[in-house]
Amino acid sequence: MSDKDEILEIFFKEYDKLKSEQAQRIGFRDNLLYVTLGLFGTVVSFAVSNPSNYYALLVVPWVCLILGWTYVVNDEKISAIGSYIRYKLVDKVKEHTGYTDLETLFGWEIAHRDDKHRKRRKIQQLIVDEITFVFSGVIALAAFWFLVPKPPLGVTILSWVELLLLIVLGVETFIYADLAEGR
Repeated sequence: MSDKDEILEIFFKEYDKLKSEQAQRIGFRDNLLYVTLGLFGTVVSFAVSNPSNYYALLVVPWVCLILGWTYVVNDEKISAIGSYIRYKLVDKVKEHTGYTDLETLFGWEIAHRDDKHRKRRKIQQLIVDEITFVFSGVIALAAFWFLVPKPPLGVTILSWVELLLLIVLGVETFIYADLAEGR
């Protein structure tokens, strides 16, 4: 086996490992939505079961923040892996083989980004993500403020900090939405 063949084999092993990590991250990321909804149901059910439990609504924004940020980080890594394959790994293989048809070299990595409905789907996913991880937390805060009109000062400050952090999460979710098309 020549050095060139060994290097190509290394590139293909790297591709396999990257796709494996990407698939694992996709599964984990997608399950975060279900976990989040389950936690919302649990916390809200407890909070509305008794007026003295309304303070539990302040847990929802933390669930949104922690799981939402975990979702965004995993989503970014999924996109970064795809980008690395499309730009770096394709170029490495091209350099070692002289093969110049980028559309067929790891073709799926490019083809699925050229779907005419991709932009619409990505915007819809962004809306779902914002509703799940940001809007839900804001609704919980609004419900808390409505149901507990005069909480202690520390709790009021905490709730405003939660709102600020939810806004930051909303902005970060938008920034990392990967709405681009093509390679």
